[in-house]
Amino acid sequence: MDDKKTKRQSIYKVIMLVVLAVTITFMLTTVTMYKKFQDAYVKEALGGTTGSTSSGSSLIKTLESFKTMLEQKYIGEIDEEKLIEGAIKGYVEGLEDPYTEYLTKEEMQDFTEETSGEYVGIGVYITNYKTNNSILVVGVMKGSPALDAGMQAGDIIEKIDGTLYTGEQLNSATRVLKGQEGTNVKVTIVRDGKEEELNIVRKKITVDHVASQMLEDNIGYIQVDSFDSGVADRAEEQLNELKEKGAKGIILDLRSNGGGIVDEATGIADLFLNKGETVLITKGKSENEDETKAKKDPIIKDIPLVVLVNQGSASASEILAGALKDKYGATIVGMNTYGKGVIQTLYSLSNGGGLKITTEEYYTPNHNKINKVGIKPDVEIELTKDSDGNYETEMNKDAQLLKAEEIIKEKIK
Repeated sequence: MDDKKTKRQSIYKVIMLVVLAVTITFMLTTVTMYKKFQDAYVKEALGGTTGSTSSGSSLIKTLESFKTMLEQKYIGEIDEEKLIEGAIKGYVEGLEDPYTEYLTKEEMQDFTEETSGEYVGIGVYITNYKTNNSILVVGVMKGSPALDAGMQAGDIIEKIDGTLYTGEQLNSATRVLKGQEGTNVKVTIVRDGKEEELNIVRKKITVDHVASQMLEDNIGYIQVDSFDSGVADRAEEQLNELKEKGAKGIILDLRSNGGGIVDEATGIADLFLNKGETVLITKGKSENEDETKAKKDPIIKDIPLVVLVNQGSASASEILAGALKDKYGATIVGMNTYGKGVIQTLYSLSNGGGLKITTEEYYTPNHNKINKVGIKPDVEIELTKDSDGNYETEMNKDAQLLKAEEIIKEKIK
């Protein structure tokens, strides 16, 4: 029990990520569930049907001219498939939208594996931090070998097994960090300008993104650190357990939760809101707005709710926090959230790859804008630091959690 508690406390070390990189990979983004993609040009590039638009024809002619020149002049071997993938990647990157990207077959497999909650590796969430072309650790999984080795969010991964990696080599680095269970990998990180080498043993990681416990005075505490597949069901199970144990108030901890699948976040909102209430407002390419409404009766109602957030709370976390603030009357405690108020739709392609496109901007039920704004806490409070300048993250010293408990105790008197 103490070991589990220690691991749970350690996760708070992902606090204060102002630099939560906006070129998010894996589940650290807000995505809708997978859909089949029907775009004619991409199908053509991948061996499907031919598009007929003038812009598409111009693009094809341009690529054909490059292809001809390479075939005539290049002295090395030409891998047509890699050229096509590179062309698509470059074309999509021209949007300069950090969230819209083409995923190769391998990258799509990585994405699917991560969101399924089980894989072999060291247990970190990483991204290409384009500001300085580095690999940034944006999260460390509970119970992971990376956490046990001392890796923290905010670390820069500089070398893996002695080889330098830049942010542009994120996908290669990701594959190297994975591997056979039980094998060792040496990861050189940079923290506060200093290098440190960590020896980490890869292991099979089954990720449970929901943890809960009963605090003093019958205050239920539940932490959700990512919105992967199945998280809403796990949250429902644990909220029911807290309810059966007599919880008089709930603290929902979304700190450093970078997002995930939209339906999982709205599914958790359903556990608190009345059936038919608005959970989320979205606006896509057209001028029309769509509303997502609660689909079932709540299991938690009429008891105080505090939601903990920080600068690392983004995307789906902001959807959930905004819904609970607007419709349940939850008190938001912590620091202003990141402000990623756009949703990506992931389309699967016939070649096994994927295309993740920013398709919608979202607003809270009261129509408050989130993108580049975030959610302002009702009670703004920072974590305290010890004499060595480290954040005090133990539960009995966690200033944000202690404030949440204080608020609930006042309400249940």
